[in-house]
Amino acid sequence: MQVLVDADACPVVIKEMLFRAARRAEVQVTLVANQYLRTPPSPYIKSIQVPAGIDAADARIVELVMSGDLVITADIPLAAAALDKGAQVLDPRGVWFTRENIQERLTMRDVMDQLRSAGIDTGGPAPFSARDSKAFASQLDRFLALHGARHRGTQQ
Repeated sequence: MQVLVDADACPVVIKEMLFRAARRAEVQVTLVANQYLRTPPSPYIKSIQVPAGIDAADARIVELVMSGDLVITADIPLAAAALDKGAQVLDPRGVWFTRENIQERLTMRDVMDQLRSAGIDTGGPAPFSARDSKAFASQLDRFLALHGARHRGTQQ
């Protein structure tokens, strides 16, 4: 199991949480972005820089992800592709993308894109908050605790 992070738009506080979790849980965390990312020295943390371009980081994540991995992203099409490959997907705000909710989210994204294309101001997401950070930390900890229990159980 590895954690793949759509790192271009991932809040710094979330990256820092992932760095701590990688060391604590001894799980591989890979940040993928189209810019250079500084990461702390650790055998569990790495970054991959992809060429500039629309969805280049997303394509690399889809290429790397395997069933059972965790993907961190707010990108709905990327979430759908990762779910199709059997991964679990967590938004940086602590919300899970699932097979049950992904189609609705894709549809809403398309509607909002159409409204913006028609010149309608749809606003944007609310600013990232401390509440979002706490929700993410809670969901990440639950996931890693569950994964850790499964991993220990298979090694005995």
